[in-house]
This record gives sequence, C-alpha cells and structure tokens, in this order.
Amino acid sequence: MTPHFTLKELTATSRKFDNTPNEAELANLQRLALFLEDVRTLLDASIIINSAFRSKEVNDAVGSKDSSQHRHGCAADIKVVGSTPDEVVRKIVASGLMFDQVIREFDSWTHISIPNKADGIPRKQALIIDKTGTRLFV
Repeated sequence: MTPHFTLKELTATSRKFDNTPNEAELANLQRLALFLEDVRTLLDASIIINSAFRSKEVNDAVGSKDSSQHRHGCAADIKVVGSTPDEVVRKIVASGLMFDQVIREFDSWTHISIPNKADGIPRKQALIIDKTGTRLFV
C-alpha cells in the first residue's frame, strides 16, 4: 500500500475469521497507510501495527464495539519503536497532522485514526482509555 505499510500487516489477525476488506474499506486502508507514513515521518521511528482493519467477526471476537473505526479501515493500534504511548500522543497532538482520534490505551499502545470518510472533518480527539475508563488526555 505504501513503502512501510502493507495490506497484509493492516489486515493481520490471530483470529480464525476472514478479515478481507471490501472496496470501501480497502480505500480507507489506503488513506490510513498514507497517514501512517506521515506519522512515521513525524516520529522518525518505525511503527509496529498491532491491529488495523477488523471484519465484523474479528471485531466481535476481540470484544470491540460495532462503531469502532477499525471496522471501516480507518484506525490502527500501534507501538512506536523507542517511544512510550504518552510520547506518541503528545507528539501527534502537537503536530499539524489531521488525525481523528489518538488514544493512549492501557499505557501499552496508541490507537490512531482518520475520519471515516475521505472528506470528513478530523475531530482531533486525544483520549486515555484504561481500567478506570475513558477520559481526555491532558
């Protein structure tokens, strides 16, 4: 899809379900891969994709909501080599990148998303999700 992000890694799953994106999801994954290239450049580091696109079956199997942006191919859970999730969130928030959400999840990885539609307006939400719930990242 891009020099550093393949369709295979953006659709990888350990679940035993088909995780093949449809045409619209594939177009979103292309936008996401291009955005992740910008994130990689900003952070000047390699990015490991934990999870990106999830079919309905995969999404259900991991206990996520149907409204998850992963379902549309618009979100990725990432780890950045040499950075903590806090550092990643702070750098993305301070940048000019047009992200929809950036979330420090369980202080283990960073969720990052783009709008679900190509012409969508990014919400630029920065959040924390952990065992105490969801709150603003400050």
